[in-house]
Order: sequence, then structure tokens, then C-alpha cells
Amino acid sequence: MIIYIISWFEKHNKISWIITFIIAIIIYYISSLTFQPGIKGGFPYRSILYHFLAFLGFAGFLLMSLVKGKLNNKTINFFLIAIITSIIYGISDEIHQLFVPGRYFSIEDILTDSAGILIAGFVYLIILVMNNSLLVLQESSESYSL
Repeated sequence: MIIYIISWFEKHNKISWIITFIIAIIIYYISSLTFQPGIKGGFPYRSILYHFLAFLGFAGFLLMSLVKGKLNNKTINFFLIAIITSIIYGISDEIHQLFVPGRYFSIEDILTDSAGILIAGFVYLIILVMNNSLLVLQESSESYSL
């Protein structure tokens, strides 16, 4: 099911780009919010989950927008551009928070962002290889039937 959804977004590239930019805007907006000082302590599961999922989604849609489901010589370049751009955006998000009252720069958030980005890249790469392997198998079986 997920493969079909990803294929749809790869084919409808403009929608993938729009979603990528919407996610980037939402990340920026949330980073701009001022929070009241709270009680420190406990495990920050909400923050970790937010950072992981936000950047997983951002990187995933950026990958779909750039790679478009194609496995060729340019794929690795687009793949690396998407991963590096996503990590740079995560770092710039933390730098931006230095200028927001009540917010601060966090290496832990950058690492969590990067984990989401790398997982998105790894999963997308697996799906990309699987899809292209299925296409090759399908084409070879069609050539045998002729």
C-alpha cells in the first residue's frame, strides 16, 4: 500500500513539492513559537517524536520530489542533495531558535532531525530499489512471453 502511495506522489511531482514546502513552513512556524519556561526534567518524548517525524516527512517528500522514483545515474546526486539539504534545514532551524525568546539551540534536536532524515532516506532507497527490481522482473517476463 505504501509503495503505491509513494508512486503516486512521485508521478504527481508538483504535489510532492507543495507538501515539501508546507512541511518546511510548518517546521519554521513551530520553531518561531515562544514557549513559557516549564519544569525541566523527565524524558522529552514529545520533542523527540516531533523532531523525528517532522524531518522524516520533510526528507521523504523532498526525496520523492527530486528522485521521482527513477533509478539511474542522477539518482545518487538527487538523493544526496535531498539528505544534505534536509540536514542543513534542521541545523538552520536550531540556529533560528537562538533568536526566539524561550527557545534554544540543541544538538540533541539536530541528531533527532538527522535520524528521521536518514531513516526516510534508507526506507525510500529500499522502496526505490524494490520498485525498480519489480519493473525489471516485469519487463523480463513480458519479453519471455513474446
